[in-house]
Amino acid sequence: MIPAHFDNKTRERLALISTLLMTMGCGTIDADQSADSFSHPSSADASPICAALPPPAGTIVRVATVNELVAAVNGATAGTTIVIANGTYALNGAYLRIDTPGVTLRSESSDRDSVVLDGDYVTTEIVQIAASNVTVADLTLREAYDHPIHVVSTSGANTDDTLIHNVRIIDPGQQAIKVNPVDGAHFTDGGVIECSRIELTDAGRAFIRDNCYTGGIDVHQARDWIVRDNAIEGFWCASGFSEHAIHFWRGCRDTLVERNVLRDNARGVGFGLAATGVGRTYPDDPCPGAGGGHVDHFGGIVRNNFVSAGRDALFSSEYGFDCGICLWQACGAAVLHNTVFSTAAPFSSIEWRFEHTDVDIRSNLVSHNLRARDGAAAVEIGNVAGAQSEWFSDPTSGDLHLAASATEAVDQATVDARATEDFDGDPRPIGAAADVGADERHGTAPVAPQSLRLGR
Repeated sequence: MIPAHFDNKTRERLALISTLLMTMGCGTIDADQSADSFSHPSSADASPICAALPPPAGTIVRVATVNELVAAVNGATAGTTIVIANGTYALNGAYLRIDTPGVTLRSESSDRDSVVLDGDYVTTEIVQIAASNVTVADLTLREAYDHPIHVVSTSGANTDDTLIHNVRIIDPGQQAIKVNPVDGAHFTDGGVIECSRIELTDAGRAFIRDNCYTGGIDVHQARDWIVRDNAIEGFWCASGFSEHAIHFWRGCRDTLVERNVLRDNARGVGFGLAATGVGRTYPDDPCPGAGGGHVDHFGGIVRNNFVSAGRDALFSSEYGFDCGICLWQACGAAVLHNTVFSTAAPFSSIEWRFEHTDVDIRSNLVSHNLRARDGAAAVEIGNVAGAQSEWFSDPTSGDLHLAASATEAVDQATVDARATEDFDGDPRPIGAAADVGADERHGTAPVAPQSLRLGR
């Protein structure tokens, strides 16, 4: 039976989530099941690429109540690991600000579905990271009023080397993971977001405010971040325009986005956005061809991602499926071996826009169009448009592994030295023809469930 702390609101949300899961082919849940039984496999079970973190070492503090959790975070010394006992924690406005370097926050069981930090749209930010070398792992965060995770620098120091691993975020009120500096002198570089699941459900969409001010990962003015092996879905609104599933802009640099599953988002991956404005600049002038003009993203690679859209409700929303991969004022970026498939036409499967965009678009497989806009330049090599649903294992569930029928994509690409492995981490053949898109077939049928379990 349903636990006592599950009220009618929660029942309604579970019912709506069940409907959403049915549309994605993921089965249903029973409203009388507990939150812990409504779970997806941990990322460590999904793929060898997503290995579990090693057991905690050093100073370990175990907590089992909200008061203990807040006290442990506030009193943590450098090198402390705070392990949270299994349970659902109603924060009731409490939030966790980690401002000591080297602190780790994780579940005691390493099962993210067994520890739920519930903001219930009262807690503004569940975890705020304001120190370097902080790890957040193996947890579920739900219903923050604003950002479930917010990484910020301080007025006196950078916040570098954040690790977010095997975290599930459900129904953020704004962006799920927000990263930005507090001034123009200290930044938030070198972070990793991996093996996590970020989702906006139909129930949570009703709580989005301010003209659909939401998104999956939103990063400003940061350098050398890696976003890999995540599943992100559902970021769109009936009216208003969501930000991207993954978005780096305002002078971000050398971002790597790889092996993610992005499903039913208004926009998939974005490097840059603003045509003009003020963002981070760099003393080595990485894009001298810009002639002093505004660049919103410098360098970076987007490779081996599955991006798909298939929900009728998304296509009938105000902005529909806008773009799978979007490069705006992005100088020196490379988009390599991605697969973008939608059941209805987007504005662009892949697009590049504005005069200071100069990018490399190679060996991508898309269902619709590659679009240049407003004076942007690109080198286009080996891309294939017009992909059909029968070319993929199960496109309705976001599984874009190649089927044997994808003859126009198989063995049609030259391997780029920047993308020698595919979506599953399998090698592409060096010195021989490779497959276009994110998946390399290797002459055998793919085993989709292993790499596409929710939460990869």
